[in-house]
Amino acid sequence: MTSRRDALKSAVAFAALCALPRGARAQALSPSGAPFAPRPGDWRAFSVTTRIDVVAPAGAAPVQAWVPLPSIKAAEWQKPLGNEWTLSPGASATEVVDPRYGARMLHVVFAPGAEAPRVEVVSKVATRGRATDFAKPEAAELSPQERSLFTAPTELIPTDGIVKTTSDRLTAGLADDRAKARAVYDFIVENAYRKASTRGCGVGDVASLLASGDLGGKCADLNALFVGLLRAADIPARDLYGLRVAPSAFGYKSLGANSPTTTKAQHCRAEVWLEGLGWVAADPADVRKVVLEEPPGNNAVDADKVVAAREALFGAWEGNWIAFNDAHDLALPGSRGPKVGFLMYPEAEVAGARLDCLDPDGFKYSITASEVAV
Repeated sequence: MTSRRDALKSAVAFAALCALPRGARAQALSPSGAPFAPRPGDWRAFSVTTRIDVVAPAGAAPVQAWVPLPSIKAAEWQKPLGNEWTLSPGASATEVVDPRYGARMLHVVFAPGAEAPRVEVVSKVATRGRATDFAKPEAAELSPQERSLFTAPTELIPTDGIVKTTSDRLTAGLADDRAKARAVYDFIVENAYRKASTRGCGVGDVASLLASGDLGGKCADLNALFVGLLRAADIPARDLYGLRVAPSAFGYKSLGANSPTTTKAQHCRAEVWLEGLGWVAADPADVRKVVLEEPPGNNAVDADKVVAAREALFGAWEGNWIAFNDAHDLALPGSRGPKVGFLMYPEAEVAGARLDCLDPDGFKYSITASEVAV
C-alpha cells in the first residue's frame, strides 16, 4: 500500500496540477523533452507473430490452443488487416467469433499423438495515435444494446456492493459524465499504485481490490477498476485487451515495446463513452507505470513526465499498441475448463489441463512484432 508520505505528495501534486490552466498542464514535458501529446497522424502497420510449441506427453489428447486475434475496428485508430497461420501436420484450426463481444480467436486442435504440436499465427493491423478534442463535440451514438453491454457487470467487475458505494462517493454532486469519469480517473491515479509483484497484467477482481484497501496491481486491475466504478454510475466503459508493438515516440521507456520480442508486452487500456464525444481513451494504469518504472524509477508524482502522462492519458494514447478485444468471461470453444476473465494471452490445454498462460517459457510460446508497409 502507498505510504502516508506518498499519498500526501500525490495530493499536493494534484492540487498544483489543478491550479494550472489546462493549456499550461499540457506543456509538462515527456522524457523526450517535448510535450506528451499523442494525436491522430499517419497510419502505421504492424505484423504480430504468435508461435506456440505445445509440450505434450506422448499420446496426450486432446491438445488444443487458442490465440487472440485483433478484433477491434475503430475508424479513428485501428484497422485489422487479416490473419494467416501455419500448423503442424494433422492439426486443424478454426477462426471463432465470440457471440457476445465479437472477440476473435483461432482455435487449434492438434492430432492425437502428434510429436511436435505447433501453430504460428501472423496478424496484421494498422494503428495510429488518438486524441479527443473536448472542445469540439461530435455526433456519436451508442446503440441501446451496446449501452446495456458496457454498463453490465461481469464476474470480476460487479456494479453493486462496495463498487457501487465507492462510485457513488466519487461521483456525488458532479454535473456530467465527463466530470464523473475524470473524478474516477484521478481517484485511481492518486490512490492506486503499480504493484511490481503482481503476475502478468493482474486479474481484474475489482470488488476484492476495493475490499482489501490495498489498491495495488497492474493494468488489468487498475483499468478494470476505472471501468467498474463508471459502470456502477451507469456510464458505459470498457477494457480493451491488447499488446504493445513499438517504442514510445515520446521517449517513455515504460510505455512502449522496446524490443521486437513482445511475448510479455501485453497491456490493457480503457475507454469511457461520453455523450457528444463517443469513446474516450483513458489509461490511469499507465500513469502509475510511469511513476514506478520510468527511468530512474520511483518518480515523484509531480515530476514533469508523470504530470504529462497524467494529463494526456485521459483523452489520448499513442498508436504503438494494438487492441485484441473488449471481452469478459469467455468460454474457450472446445474446452471443458473454466472461463477466462479476459483473452489477452495465448491459451492452451493438454488432456484437459489448462497451461499457465503467464509462463511463456513453460508453456512454450513467443510473440514478436515488426512494423511493415501500410
